[in-house]
Amino acid sequence: MEQLILFGIVTFLALGITSQWLAWRFQLPAIVIMSIAGLLIGPFLGFINPEHALGDYYVPIISLAVALILFEGSSSLDVRELRGISKSVVRIVTIGAFLAWIGGSLAAHYAVGLSWEVSFVIGGLFIVTGPTVIIPLLRQAKLKPRTAAVLKWEGIIVDPFGALVALFAYQIVKVITNDSIGISYIFSFFLGAIFAALLGYIFAFTISKMSEKGKIPEYLKAPIILSSVLLCFGISEMIMHETGLLAVTVMGLTIAHKSKYISSLGGIRHFNENISVLLTSTIFIMLTASLPMATIKEIFSLPIISFILIMLFLVRPASIWISTIGTELSLAERTLIGWIAPRGIVALTVAGYFASILSEDGYSDAKIFTTITFALVIVTVCAHGFSIGFISRKLGLANKHSPGILLAGASKFSIELALFFRKIGISTIIVDRVYDNIIEAKKRNIDTYHGEILSKNTQFNIDMNSYDYILAVTDTVPYNALIHNMYLPIFGHQNCLALTINKEEHVMDQLYSPAIKSQLLFGEKENYKELNRKIETGHTFKSIEMKENKTIKREDRSPHELIICVLKKNDKITFATLTEDLIVEAGDHLVILSKD
Repeated sequence: MEQLILFGIVTFLALGITSQWLAWRFQLPAIVIMSIAGLLIGPFLGFINPEHALGDYYVPIISLAVALILFEGSSSLDVRELRGISKSVVRIVTIGAFLAWIGGSLAAHYAVGLSWEVSFVIGGLFIVTGPTVIIPLLRQAKLKPRTAAVLKWEGIIVDPFGALVALFAYQIVKVITNDSIGISYIFSFFLGAIFAALLGYIFAFTISKMSEKGKIPEYLKAPIILSSVLLCFGISEMIMHETGLLAVTVMGLTIAHKSKYISSLGGIRHFNENISVLLTSTIFIMLTASLPMATIKEIFSLPIISFILIMLFLVRPASIWISTIGTELSLAERTLIGWIAPRGIVALTVAGYFASILSEDGYSDAKIFTTITFALVIVTVCAHGFSIGFISRKLGLANKHSPGILLAGASKFSIELALFFRKIGISTIIVDRVYDNIIEAKKRNIDTYHGEILSKNTQFNIDMNSYDYILAVTDTVPYNALIHNMYLPIFGHQNCLALTINKEEHVMDQLYSPAIKSQLLFGEKENYKELNRKIETGHTFKSIEMKENKTIKREDRSPHELIICVLKKNDKITFATLTEDLIVEAGDHLVILSKD
């Protein structure tokens, strides 16, 4: 049995990450691939059923993973994202959620034929649109910042409240249908919710104060925070079931706020993101693999299909359109937000709990609770996952598909390079902390940003989704190295490059690690001064279409015709580096810097 459990966990981890890689490789929604993988190894082929394999550990494992995912999502929020959209976000998570609750309850009662009590509970649960599904979709679609911020904030704020609203609805049902239960039962619910929120705040405040005073060593910060999240979740769940998600959300929001003043707290952000991706991938596959075939067959009944259609095309759009009347959102933004509402892990995990307690209370129709939830999750994930890119582009809410380049450092070389890229349709922006350096770029109508590239404010003030590559081309070696290290997790190894300054190899050895050296631009002699000298002496950028496939070895490159990059047919860009050969295919364009 132990070997089976071990093999199952390893299998889910491997399948989850493989699904993420396939989604990236073929530009498909990751959630859809994970759903297919889970269904294949579970109900369709019968290789393994996680719920049976893990037994009593199944629910606690899922619950703790959801807590960590929700904490990571809330800890990544920043109130600066609410600039210009605060009214719409508040309306959506209050009025919009209430309308969705009422609409979902009516749909469950009249379309599926559920009792009012069960419908009331299920309507409250289905207001959720959590980060486990929203954030992967936003990463895939590359929406413009304002629209993405609304969807992200809604998903993270409403996610714990969906479980609480369902619990509140259940409490009301108990009071109305049971004469022996008084109004104090409802009062205890609010006390439990307040306690959970306060507990989350206390945990986050304590950790932030200890970090600020240097009471936690750097190597223990991430482990302490993660273990505190789990402890906070566990304590809250012991006090009142389904309040743990609220506790960890408040904890995450508080950590996010404190990290603006305590830089070391923000330093664990990428570690948390990695954990979140791993857990999201694994848990979603485990949930879908645990579904019985009977549940899947039941989805195709007319009542459930009708319910899903009503939720997609009536309840969600109506709740968003009504709640955002008179807000900052444009017609296109309201249309997209009114369509995108995928349900995910929280809905699936909480549904099982309510199906159980409602059945114990004598509501026989509660048995269909899990089936309806799974149907809504699968349909919304597939429908919204495959359509968000197309619809956002049609509505003008997606960033352009052509690759964008962020140049850190204004100089004669970077200005001319930006002008060349703009001429061939590639968006560029030059960022420099010295205003005098960007004056010339401004005069030539190049997009610029005056600010410190190493500041987090820059990441909020510039739409990073518009740019696929960052080139650190300042006149300072350590500064370029710092830029490379900071933006490596955002842009990726192949898309984050730096310019060398010195010809002396021993200087480079001292300042650059082997990993960074592989991403140093151009050739050994093409340092900052040399490149700017070439621009001053009349060198210009040219694009040459390649007629055949060939490999350009780094030792064969001519210093008289400096190769800058290869513009691939698939809109990708491969920059020339110190250590890598360039592989070009017929139809690609070679960009060079040469003198006429």
